[in-house]
Amino acid sequence: MSRSRGAVSSLLPVLRYLLPHKARLAAASVALLFTAGATLSLGWGLQVLIDEGFGGGTAADLRAAIGLLLAIAAAMAVGTFLRFYLVSWLGERVSADIRKAVFDNIVRLHPGYFESNRSGEIMSRLTTDTTLLQTIIGSSFSMALRSSLTLVGALVMMLVTNLKLSLIIAIGVPLVLLPILVFGRRVRKLSNESQDSIASVGSYAGEIIQHIRVVQSYTREQYESEAFATEVERAFGIARRRIRQRALLICTAILLLFVGMSGMLWEGGQDVISGRMSGGELGAFVFYAIMVGSGVATISEVWGELQRAAGAAERLVELIETPSLIQDPGQTAGGPPSSQPSLNLEKVSFCYPTRPATAALADFSLPIEPGRSLALVGPSGAGKSTVFELLQRFYDPQQGRITLDGRDIRTLGLQQLREHIALVPQQPALFTGDVRYNIAYGRPGASESEIIAAAKTAHAHEFISELPDGYASHLGEQGVRLSGGQKQRIALARAILNDPDILLLDEATSALDTESEYHVQKALEELMQGRTTVIIAHRLSTILHADKIAVMDGGELVATGSHEELLVSSPLYARLAKLQFRDIES
Repeated sequence: MSRSRGAVSSLLPVLRYLLPHKARLAAASVALLFTAGATLSLGWGLQVLIDEGFGGGTAADLRAAIGLLLAIAAAMAVGTFLRFYLVSWLGERVSADIRKAVFDNIVRLHPGYFESNRSGEIMSRLTTDTTLLQTIIGSSFSMALRSSLTLVGALVMMLVTNLKLSLIIAIGVPLVLLPILVFGRRVRKLSNESQDSIASVGSYAGEIIQHIRVVQSYTREQYESEAFATEVERAFGIARRRIRQRALLICTAILLLFVGMSGMLWEGGQDVISGRMSGGELGAFVFYAIMVGSGVATISEVWGELQRAAGAAERLVELIETPSLIQDPGQTAGGPPSSQPSLNLEKVSFCYPTRPATAALADFSLPIEPGRSLALVGPSGAGKSTVFELLQRFYDPQQGRITLDGRDIRTLGLQQLREHIALVPQQPALFTGDVRYNIAYGRPGASESEIIAAAKTAHAHEFISELPDGYASHLGEQGVRLSGGQKQRIALARAILNDPDILLLDEATSALDTESEYHVQKALEELMQGRTTVIIAHRLSTILHADKIAVMDGGELVATGSHEELLVSSPLYARLAKLQFRDIES
């Protein structure tokens, strides 16, 4: 995913997710100010303890001074509790809101986006980057604000307490800030590289796990282990350089800070010895100086975290703001298509975004008659699957148009179009859930009897009943607990339950054994009655009874007609038939 390198300003778009929670944000801000004020008042309490408690000479004076410190400490404790709870709540809430916003946009992006962006990397952004932002908003950002407030407050109190010593500290502060700016830039760059490397590691591991059977069948376990180790070591190398830069940043800041404080203590000690200031004033000033030092140290440490968060925020905002190339006009005027809708591809030319120089379809025109079946045949790469992609409007053609009952499908809302279509793919997609969930995926409100009826029609009820929990049996990731034929019948039951007006069958019986194929073919013939059906077929035996067959080659329509007609009029179809039916004369 391309992007510019982030700066802390990249966090600003993310902070807008705080706006819906103004009340908690205001309460957290009040708690933050209260805690900072209580912390600063400790310096005054320390001065009272030294000058009046220790110097007063009575137990009552000491008791009063210690009581004051305890009251200040109690106020700090209450303020810290409120600040920590509210800020942590905001961090978790914003992280959850961002995750939802990212996912809401991802599921609506055009499929072409996922051709050039790996799903593993996207998932890393959705999990790792949002977790990092949660940490920043819920902890580090609060620490930075608190330290900034106490730093400014402590500087003011130092000026009030002793101007000369304050000037000594003031000279040292810019020397401390300088390494923050120098090292911070390096940390930001390495942080972005570190996040990229972590995403790459996660993506690589996810791909291997997904295809673990192929890896093991080709005995590539050792190779993949070594390759993964290389990815992990590369990520560790980048992280090590980032940690070294952050460590140098903190080390340099602390060293310079205490050099300045040493000079201040020398001058302040001389003033106490000579009587120009009291011990309490020096104690309070040292306390404020320590607060300045800890504030600068905290900011220098948090700065690196903010740099990391900036890169994560930029990547997340990019995912949220990535537009889909398929524009959804929403629900449009006009009634739904007829129960037997017609489809028409008119002079359609289309190239996939990742292959702009290669035409998947070229000046392709094909009417699909209402309530009838059309089979698409041809060699691999002929454009059959592309027709399915365009009919469902996963892509829009660069030229020409596709109509549904005479209306350009680009003028229809995506839900308005797709709710009338059911697809049974060659490689069925099953979700991690039970059988009932997978069959009713297109109609989540379907009754138990409707689900069972659809399974029976797809000849799936028998094997489902034999599963440990029947229709409540979980199928595992991508239906791993089922055979290929069983997966196909679950997908077919899903399409049957959806009761579509338009049925798209992509070699829907390819994974079935001979007996199941016979029964499912009969079920499909019944399902296809009165429905507009488009079939992709590699085995011609499955489409002999189609109302019409369209022969495709190289993204063009070569011929149309019945099986018998095409044997005579289309050399390509005759050759395909001869290869599959040895007894047919070409």
